[in-house]
Amino acid sequence: MTSKRFEATYEIESPVGLERAAAVIAGEQSTGTFVRLASETDDLRARSAARVEEIRVTRISAHPSLPCRKTGESYERGIVRLSWPMDNIGPSLPNLMATIAGNLFELAETSAIRLIDLVLPESFARAMPGPAHGIAGTRALMGVPEGPMIGTIIKPSIGLSVEDTASLVGTLAQARVDFIKDDELQANGPGNPLEDRARAVMDVLNRDADATGKKVMYAFNITGEIDEMARQVELLERLGATCAMISLNWVGLSGIRFLRERTALPIHGHRNGWGLMSRSPDIGMSYTVQQKIWRMAGADHLHVNGLDNKFTEPDEVVMEAARAVQSELPGTKRTALPVFSSGQTVWQMGPSAAFLGNQDFLYCAGGGIMSHPGGPGAGVTSLRQSADAARAGIPVEDYAKDHPQLAEALKAFR
Repeated sequence: MTSKRFEATYEIESPVGLERAAAVIAGEQSTGTFVRLASETDDLRARSAARVEEIRVTRISAHPSLPCRKTGESYERGIVRLSWPMDNIGPSLPNLMATIAGNLFELAETSAIRLIDLVLPESFARAMPGPAHGIAGTRALMGVPEGPMIGTIIKPSIGLSVEDTASLVGTLAQARVDFIKDDELQANGPGNPLEDRARAVMDVLNRDADATGKKVMYAFNITGEIDEMARQVELLERLGATCAMISLNWVGLSGIRFLRERTALPIHGHRNGWGLMSRSPDIGMSYTVQQKIWRMAGADHLHVNGLDNKFTEPDEVVMEAARAVQSELPGTKRTALPVFSSGQTVWQMGPSAAFLGNQDFLYCAGGGIMSHPGGPGAGVTSLRQSADAARAGIPVEDYAKDHPQLAEALKAFR
C-alpha cells in the first residue's frame, strides 16, 4: 500500500462468489453504481476507484449465514482486501467510515460481511488529534508511576443521590484507589444531576488531595449533546477534575474529536454498544478497527473487557483488544490506556499482566474492591499485592502467605 491509499480487510460470504462480491463492493464504495455511467471514464476510475488487492477463499457453505435477497447453489466465504485513494476523502474520520463501513453492509451480493482490519497511511493518523494523555499522561495525573492503575465504578449504577455518591467517593478515596468512574448509565438525570454531583465529588476529592498530596481521578459521565458536553467539561475544569467520560458509540467520532479539541482533560472512552457491531461473526466490525478509529479521534482510555468476564468475549479476544489499544498509531508515538473491567478480582490481575507483557493498564474492580471481607481499603491493597506478585514472578497463592489482604481476597473470590 502506498502512502496515498488506505486499505480495509473484510471477511465476506457471498452467493455470487467472492470475486464478483469484491468488484461490486469496490464499485459501490467508490466510483460505481448499478450501471456504468457515461461520466465514469477510464481516467476517473484510475484516479478514484477502489481497488481489489486480495481475494482468498477459506470455505464454502451450503447455506447463507445471514438473510440475503440473492441466493446461490453455494456460498463462498473468505478474505477480501480493498484499497482506496486518499484523495477521495482527505483526513476525515466520518468520511473514512462512510467509505469502509457504509452501504457495503447492505449489498445483496453478501450473505455475511465483517470489517476486520484497517491500514491507514501515516499522514492520516498524524492529521488526527489522537490521545492527548494516553498511558504516560494518565499515570502523571494519577500519581502512579508504575504498576497497574487500580480503579472502581460507582455502584449501584443508578439510584444513588448526590450525597450518597459523594459519601461513597470519600470511602473509596480513603481506600487509596487511583481511579473512580461514573457508571455509563449514570448521566445527567434529575435524580443525580451532573453539576451537583461534580461539585460534591470534587469537594471530597480536592480535600483528600490537600491532605494526601495525591488526587484520585474521577471520570464524570458527560455523554450528551455537543453544547451540553462543552458546558460540562468547562465546569469540570473549573472544579479541578481530571477526567471526563463519554459513551463513544453514541457521542460519535465528531463528538469525540470536538471534546479532544475543546478540553485538556483525559477522555475516558466507554464502549457500551460494542457488542452490536462486534459480537456476530457474520456482520459488523472488529474491535481492533473500532479502537483505532476512537483513538485517532482523541480517546485516551478505552475499555477492553476483562479476563474471565461476565460478557461473551473469550480471553484471547480481550487480550487482542488490550494489545491493540497499546499499539502506536501509524507514524506517531501515541498509544492509549486499556481498561480492564467486568468481574475483575485478584485472580485475573496476574494473568492480565502476563498476557499483555506489562502493567500499563487500568484495572477496574467493583465487587473485587467493595466486597472484600476487610472492606474497600483491604480490597485495594489486595489488588496491589496481586500486581506485586505478578511483577516479582511469584505465584499469587505463595505471595498471599505473607499478605493477609491478598489471602482473604483469594478465598473470597475463588
